[in-house]
Amino acid sequence: MNSLQIQFIGATGTVTGSKYLLTSDKNKFLVDCGLFQGFKVLRLRNWNPLPFDPKDIEAVILTHAHIDHSGYLPLLVKNGFRGKIYATRGTAALCKILLPDAGHLQEEDAVFLNRHKLSKHKPALPLYTEADAIKSLESLVPVDWGKKISLTPNLDFELFPAGHIVGAAMARFVSRKSRITFTGDLGRPNNIIMSPPSPLPETDYLVIESTYGNRNHPPEDPRKTLQDIISKTVARGGSVLIPSFAVGRAQEILYLIYQLKIKKEIPNIPIYLNSPMSVQATKIYCDFHDEHRITSGDCEAMCHTAHFITTVEESRRLNTQKQPCVILSASGMATGGRVLHHLKFLAPNPKNSILLVGFQAAGTRGDALVHGVDHIKIHGEMIPVKAQVATLDSLSAHADANEILNWLRHSSHPPKITFITHGEPLASDALRKKIEQDLGWTCHVPDYLETRDL
Repeated sequence: MNSLQIQFIGATGTVTGSKYLLTSDKNKFLVDCGLFQGFKVLRLRNWNPLPFDPKDIEAVILTHAHIDHSGYLPLLVKNGFRGKIYATRGTAALCKILLPDAGHLQEEDAVFLNRHKLSKHKPALPLYTEADAIKSLESLVPVDWGKKISLTPNLDFELFPAGHIVGAAMARFVSRKSRITFTGDLGRPNNIIMSPPSPLPETDYLVIESTYGNRNHPPEDPRKTLQDIISKTVARGGSVLIPSFAVGRAQEILYLIYQLKIKKEIPNIPIYLNSPMSVQATKIYCDFHDEHRITSGDCEAMCHTAHFITTVEESRRLNTQKQPCVILSASGMATGGRVLHHLKFLAPNPKNSILLVGFQAAGTRGDALVHGVDHIKIHGEMIPVKAQVATLDSLSAHADANEILNWLRHSSHPPKITFITHGEPLASDALRKKIEQDLGWTCHVPDYLETRDL
């Protein structure tokens, strides 16, 4: 007997907290191990006991390094997990900067809350520390693309390019009786930087993301939109703040600005990349240039387009600068990091612009800005928002509804069941209907903690 069972522990009814418990007979594995982000009710799940004992998990298989897929790993190890964490070489490299940074930010937030008495907890504690994160990295095992890894005598897995960020993978598990594939976050066919996702491998069951399951990305030219926003903001004497995900989005924006600068299509103003993690991730993108479209030479030139800010002192000085500039800073949804200090300074001035360039999860400051709030709460203060708020939606690293459908159409063997996860409820259900109507496949949108035998 070699039965498979899946439990959906995260990314159900939301785009965050990806975790799937895969059980093969009595052997337990996790596919992704992400933090919940966004609404407080979701973030509180990070503090709740898991529906399994971490000591019982034999291995974790990561699809990619984004914190909503990897950020719970330090806590898993802290609570007793002693197995291997399998990931592609690109994902392993990115985790080595993302996870310690996540721990460091949580420590910083706890210190700030305690210093200013802004928490009802006495004292406020981090979910885990930078030291916890560094400890978890000892369990990382880099895996080559397409190489079969045996987890048990009856269960193998292999990783295929997903085209989302450097190292992003689909994971297919093969037992004697069935196969299940997890797309992780699925990339786009014409991404500015990344190569397109590989074809869906033959599979009996499919777990697919649905971040944009009810939407298609606008056909705008992102370079032209970026040019317009920068030029108009500088013309009125303002600066542009771009909250950007440190991995993927920061590199795309930097590459677009590099193109605009060499063609002299924007004013010659300073460009600042103010996120130590973004700086390190940009260097990793250059190291793994064979996974994307940018040449090694363009990667190097792109890095010289911006001033890389690394110290806290340099970061503070940016808020005293008089001349117009562009600041790229993490986090992309304005949930934490150095971008918050820039928001506090720049948001009250109508000359400035805030450009949101990625998906904004419900409950985040970025989502509030998109919906036109006149104040946002930062570090216990209500900050007026008088700056111009704009969005650039066409840069998404997630496939939209039509792109997902087109990608699925090329599968020669439809899965028995397609599980639709990693989306807001309307998006997941819309994608379910599209796949059922257009392809005739059997689909299911699982509930939080739902279990299915395969």
